Amino acid sequence: MDKVKLGVIGLGGVAQLVHLPNTAKVTGADLTAVAEINKNRLLTISEKFNVKQKFTNYHDMLEKSDIDAVIVATPTSTHTEIAIDCLNAGKDVLVEKPLARTYLEAKKIVDAAKKNKRKLMVGMNLRYRPDTMLLRSFINTNEIGDPFYIKCGWIRKQSSSEKWFTKKEESGGGVIIDLGIHILDLALWLLEYPEISSVTSQNFYHYTKSVEDTSIACVKCKNSAVINMEVSWSLPVEKDHFFLDVYGTKGSFSINPFRLYKKVENDYINLTPTQVDNPTVLFKKSYLNELKSFIGAIKGLNPIFSPGEEAVQRMKIIEGIYESAEKKQEIKI
Repeated sequence: MDKVKLGVIGLGGVAQLVHLPNTAKVTGADLTAVAEINKNRLLTISEKFNVKQKFTNYHDMLEKSDIDAVIVATPTSTHTEIAIDCLNAGKDVLVEKPLARTYLEAKKIVDAAKKNKRKLMVGMNLRYRPDTMLLRSFINTNEIGDPFYIKCGWIRKQSSSEKWFTKKEESGGGVIIDLGIHILDLALWLLEYPEISSVTSQNFYHYTKSVEDTSIACVKCKNSAVINMEVSWSLPVEKDHFFLDVYGTKGSFSINPFRLYKKVENDYINLTPTQVDNPTVLFKKSYLNELKSFIGAIKGLNPIFSPGEEAVQRMKIIEGIYESAEKKQEIKI
């Protein structure tokens, strides 16, 4: 195909700030249709981005529009039904994270993708940051030896002020689902998704009721690697704090800021590049690279780099983190 005709369902913040503007920057994509239940938002946004085909009901979009693929950017509680409907309609699908609220919901979506032989991608944009892609290549080329410990975290205000965002029955969880799922996925991806043996966690509800606003977790892998993760909407920091440090048998690297140290005999040599993009540029590039990857996968130019199958495995770990916090004990996976 010359251009992939895209439909976007849900015109909230992430669609307006990221997905809709990026479609104009990817030569292989054509923003063909949008669907949004809020009529005022639908009219305003479709006019702003010059989208002719607009629908208040996504079923009408699937039936009447000739789109090839769909980006689902709606509240988490709606992901399962919408994604499965799109897959059953023969569309390839990119679902914003998290894929679903639970492991079972995520599995239903993945099963629908397999049944319909469609491509299913989950929006884990941190994988597509230029610096994290570089780190993955360092691991693949054994620059730091075997990675055995990842220390990571993300402390910032919650990503959305929408009411559904802090209602567990609608969002699936709090800061773990918002930030933790991103940072955990990045750590697992860098380790090439090892089998997990157990998780231990503690959650806090300092300024929230239904969902956690702070979580500290330890994930142990069957290959002896360990991931230590802390995420919070409420810890007092001067500015957003996102970090990831990977320690290997022959060196280490970090992002935010980017650092690379390699062991040569008995000394550690600093091999950090002199020029690295600032965090804002990296953030913007991550979403643009993500969309390019999705379009490329639809055209058969590359595989899906953040597939639904990994999202299912990730949700099983997330549920283990919640169970550990609730039972106050280590949970075997």
